[in-house]
Amino acid sequence: MRDNLTRTLARYRRVFGDFTTGQKAVVIVGSLALLLAAFLVFRWVSTPAYAPLYTGLQGSDASAVIDELNKEGVQYKLADGGSTIEVPQNAVYSTRITMAGAGLPANSGGQAGYSILDGESMTSSTFQEQTDFKRAMEGELDNTLEAMNGVQTAVVHLAIPQQQVFSDQQQPTTASVLLALDPGTTLTDEQVQAIVHLVSSSIDGLDTKNVTVTDSQGNLLTAPESDAAGMSSTESDAQQAFEAQETAKVQAWLDTVVGPGNATAQVTAELNFDQQTTKSTTYGKGKPVAGSQTKSSEVYKGPGAASAAGTSASGVVGPDGQMGSVTGTVASGKDSYVNKSDTTDNKVDQTDQVTVAAPGSIKDFHIMVALDSNAIGTIQPSQIGTELKNGMGVNTKRGDSVVVQTFPFNRTAQQSAQTELNAATAAQAKAARMKLYRNIGIGAIIALLLLIAWLTARRRSKARVEATSYVVEQLRADAAARAAQLEVAAAPALAALESSENEQAETLRVELNHLVDNQPEDVASLLRGWLVERP
Repeated sequence: MRDNLTRTLARYRRVFGDFTTGQKAVVIVGSLALLLAAFLVFRWVSTPAYAPLYTGLQGSDASAVIDELNKEGVQYKLADGGSTIEVPQNAVYSTRITMAGAGLPANSGGQAGYSILDGESMTSSTFQEQTDFKRAMEGELDNTLEAMNGVQTAVVHLAIPQQQVFSDQQQPTTASVLLALDPGTTLTDEQVQAIVHLVSSSIDGLDTKNVTVTDSQGNLLTAPESDAAGMSSTESDAQQAFEAQETAKVQAWLDTVVGPGNATAQVTAELNFDQQTTKSTTYGKGKPVAGSQTKSSEVYKGPGAASAAGTSASGVVGPDGQMGSVTGTVASGKDSYVNKSDTTDNKVDQTDQVTVAAPGSIKDFHIMVALDSNAIGTIQPSQIGTELKNGMGVNTKRGDSVVVQTFPFNRTAQQSAQTELNAATAAQAKAARMKLYRNIGIGAIIALLLLIAWLTARRRSKARVEATSYVVEQLRADAAARAAQLEVAAAPALAALESSENEQAETLRVELNHLVDNQPEDVASLLRGWLVERP
């Protein structure tokens, strides 16, 4: 083994010594490149993939976890300023189990929460108990909000006033929520309202209007109950959504007509969110007939009819509409009194209709369009205005309007952005070309090395064949010379041997003939056995 290795190294050294200076440089550079590539590939393959073990850790918890990892001999990396600890991906779950067995992290990456109350004792003062309770509630709310998607960190501050026993007025409980959102995350109004109601429902006596939510950029996320115009946030969102939808329609149409970037549009509208109820009654087309008709008759017969008719009563009207005293003459004799009343109701064709107008109707609608005077060509603003009136359902009687004006657009920012975009594109193309050149260079070096190795192997094989042929020819020549010498020296012996062999052959032939003549069957069987037997 050692001799083979020595011969191989000597052969490589001899071949390398036969190279020219350029070939030697190429071989050295190519070998170094291959070694570097092999080293990088080995490092990339041997480097384990890391995954987060814990995120959002406090300083004390991160220090304790790192100490435990060092004790267990687990590799780790720190990220996010030390609040995130990463370990090899295949060891995440086993490491978490080990950390849990050690009671780490103590705060589970958030505030302590109700664990603060575990340190309470009988000697704690009322102020300390109230403070610890407030801290516990803040910590629990922090952990709850951080469990929401998109929320990276949450900080809740509660202002819980002391209860006034002998006072009719009590200060309200308030809360402020500070959220650090994940990059590219924006909370919707529904999510903000969910946070507000979650916080208010967790604290006794906390009203939703006393909860303020802001983000890490200082933007107020909670909207007031109503804006300056008396419009609720829901109605304002609906109006803004309607305006944005109509603006998109107008802008899309303008981009098709005058080209993208040559026109800009803005639509403003006022919606009516009042619900209206209209009641109407419709009668049939027949002959008008009274709905109800009443007839009454009164007949009095007897001697006292004339006296009663000619004598007037006098007196004072009582509380029930009757006269206090009546004077008159009533005739004696046989009297008769008849009172008759007849009421007739007529059926009439009648239709009652109640119409409820849903809120959200359009009070007025206004479209404003600005055209680039340098890009519209022969297009007239009046044509644009006419098409928009017909296409967008503009009602001038309702107070709608369409305004189309032409201005020279300022495209400085657009040109600057385009220049930067072109520069970035050129830089990317240059980087791609350099990468391509590098890959081509590496490929060419590898191909050159392979070509050199192939040529070297071919030349070595050719030299080996030539050397082998030379040795074979020499051996053949030596063998021929020795054979000639042997033939000359052994000629008498060969002659005697040949004579002896001839005599033996003649004797053997005579014996075989005798055997064939005397035992033909045995000879035939023997010959058949020789023919059947495999060589």
